Amino acid sequence: MAGGIFEGLKVLDCASFIAAPAAATVLSDFGAEVIKIEPPGTGDPYRLLPKLPGYPASPHNFAWLLEGRNKRSLALDLSRPDGRDVLYRLAAEADVFITNFPPGVRKRLGITYEDIKPLNPRLIYASFTGYGEKGAEADKPGFDSNAYWARSGLMDLVRADENTTPARSVPGMGDHPCAMALYGAIVTALYKRERTGEGSHVASNLMANGLWAAGVLAQAKLCGAKFEPRRPRERALNAVTNHYRCKDGRWLILSLLNEERQWPALMRCMGREDLIDDARFATKADRHARSIELIAIFDEVFASKDLAEWRQLLDGNGLVFGVVNILDDIPDDRQMIENDVLVPFANDIMLTINSPIWIDGSEKVKPRRAPDVGQHSEEILREAGYDEAAIRNLKAGGAVA
Repeated sequence: MAGGIFEGLKVLDCASFIAAPAAATVLSDFGAEVIKIEPPGTGDPYRLLPKLPGYPASPHNFAWLLEGRNKRSLALDLSRPDGRDVLYRLAAEADVFITNFPPGVRKRLGITYEDIKPLNPRLIYASFTGYGEKGAEADKPGFDSNAYWARSGLMDLVRADENTTPARSVPGMGDHPCAMALYGAIVTALYKRERTGEGSHVASNLMANGLWAAGVLAQAKLCGAKFEPRRPRERALNAVTNHYRCKDGRWLILSLLNEERQWPALMRCMGREDLIDDARFATKADRHARSIELIAIFDEVFASKDLAEWRQLLDGNGLVFGVVNILDDIPDDRQMIENDVLVPFANDIMLTINSPIWIDGSEKVKPRRAPDVGQHSEEILREAGYDEAAIRNLKAGGAVA
């Protein structure tokens, strides 16, 4: 499949910001043709995100480069009947329609599943919301910071203890996992269509995905589990599943779950062979009972060498650990580059972030730069059967830009 698994699949991305449009981006990575439908003028408000206070200064619209890649843009005013008619014509020939408009807005614009299904019974209609399609909060707007991160309990759960300020999420941290959930729903519906010939309405939301991400501890609460008070890093219950600061200020995190086997290897790597047979730490139970004492020892040892030295000492010894990366590490991360986690744009040296799925024997398309607002409006209309006079009329009336 030279053009990708989804070559010939037509997708209408009638959504904004990250979670729903990013699902369309993943489809495009595997060859789907994606038409980005956005309002005339500034287009998808996500385009303006990097201009908000606190975002890094860049000559490139980094947010739009990631989410808008591979797509063609049609600037369409859906509040106008003639603009909506254009959408209907496109939907009649499409395979997938993606939206994150709240249910009430969809109804007002005439683009609910019930409105569009008669035009194309094979269409996969994918809707994404903040808090679900039903209930008092169905039309409530939400971003991942509140509907995913805060509502799920994650914002509270990552605090070191109850006295620490709740942690803010980073932009898109919940949206991108949610995009994979919506992508999975769409692909499942496409599989169903292969078997039945019928389209479907699939849905996902930020709140549900947030709770799924917090699922281990949330399920414990649902089972009536008794929770102990959270402890700060220095008082953690297990020294070998904790994080430590190195001499150069960088951090690493240990994740030694096979502790009995890994304890001697760790001590040798740390140059503390004397602790292997130390009666205070002879068994796992001893080490857990004296975790505060052991963490203090580890703090002193890890603070004696830079992170790069610790990586050399710990690697290759069967020890599970990770570097607490900073953004400066990412552009030169050889493991990410060699595994196509970072890939260049087509005919460019600038890297972008690949979607996290690979299928043997199916190459992804080379990522293309994201479009300007309405860059492909006339091209898309011609392909949909509009003649030049009709296109001029749509533009003159403001339905298309």
